[in-house]
Amino acid sequence: MENQLGLLRIRILRGINLAIRDFRSSDPYVVVRMGRQKLRTRVVKKNVNPEWNDDLTLCIAEPILPIKLIVYDKDTFSRDDKMGDAELDIVPFINAARTKRVKNIPNGTIIAKIIPNRQNCYSEESCIASENGKVVQNVFLRLRNVECGEIELRLQWIDIPGSKCL
Repeated sequence: MENQLGLLRIRILRGINLAIRDFRSSDPYVVVRMGRQKLRTRVVKKNVNPEWNDDLTLCIAEPILPIKLIVYDKDTFSRDDKMGDAELDIVPFINAARTKRVKNIPNGTIIAKIIPNRQNCYSEESCIASENGKVVQNVFLRLRNVECGEIELRLQWIDIPGSKCL
């Protein structure tokens, strides 16, 4: 893969106040899509505030595509119910990883801040930082196309030896 930039580890931490899709609760899981890549978390039974702590890893290549996250309620006898979706533009995160590589930024430094607005799904300000030699970002995303819900995740950049230089 000559256009490969590196890997993006996404830790899907938890859901917050997710929509109820079954009788009194939901059985949520998250599907993460970027281009042709598709990953998913495990199902957490009967919980609208699930804790997944699942690590999913995407291969990042040019052109850099947005990440789509869709939350579903697992159903046994019918099609799984959609519980909302969010989109995450990772270009600012990739740019921060490029900056870190070029400038050798010290540990604990905030490289960039993302402010919530109408064009993104952020529910609160998010900092991209250098932590233990890695570029990381903690993110709270507001789910769209649903009455309520957020998901919390953590991004971490992983360099691959021999990949295209950031």
